[in-house]
Amino acid sequence: MSSISAVSGSYYSNYSSYVDTSGTAIEQSAIRQVNGYDTGSENITSAQSVLNITDDALGQITDYLQSIYEISVKASNTAVYSSDDIDTMQSQIDQYLKGITDIASNTTYNEKNLLDGSITNFDITTDANGSTSKVSTANATLQALGIDGYNIKSGDWDVSSIEDAMKKVNSARSSAGAQSNALTYKDAYNQLTSQNTLASSSVDDQLEEIIKKYSEDRKQELLDNVRMIMQKKDEEQMKQSTMNLFV
Repeated sequence: MSSISAVSGSYYSNYSSYVDTSGTAIEQSAIRQVNGYDTGSENITSAQSVLNITDDALGQITDYLQSIYEISVKASNTAVYSSDDIDTMQSQIDQYLKGITDIASNTTYNEKNLLDGSITNFDITTDANGSTSKVSTANATLQALGIDGYNIKSGDWDVSSIEDAMKKVNSARSSAGAQSNALTYKDAYNQLTSQNTLASSSVDDQLEEIIKKYSEDRKQELLDNVRMIMQKKDEEQMKQSTMNLFV
């Protein structure tokens, strides 16, 4: 009986060790997933910072364009304004154009230009599965907006070019807002999944499956060991009985 108990004790010891190891592996896997989701959220936060900076800068450009548009509309009334007035208006427009150029050249995030056309897309990893999202900025240079060299003193200037530029900027701002909303959704998903992963029932289910499989695999091994011990015990008893005959 003691021999059978020894085998049974060894079985449960190995069983416990196997379960502990498997449980640890599952826990470590869950922690890796949590870290992945948390890193994804950090990347999303950075991307949203890019979009917020971009939107603020484009908002300033919109203000400049609106001012240029208003001056241009006034300048179109040649019956009211003299050539000196037009010169003064153009000087003001030049200042606004320079302001747009400065914003396009100096708007940066982490030393990366966002509005000068040098970088228009950023790829970010958003979750533990390696999913990526593309964050798009805009090219807000005068050339890209179609107003480089805009001059109301020339004979062929057209205020519609300013209207077109404002449409381009408004479109870029709308895109930034849509991207930010999408990232907010992904961030909320990451945070919820991160919080639930370690405590989710799926971890327990995985562990139960491992325990079940281990039990099935070890059950036959235990029975075989018991049979061997019982057979050995029977052989010893038979040997002892035979020896007793000659006593």
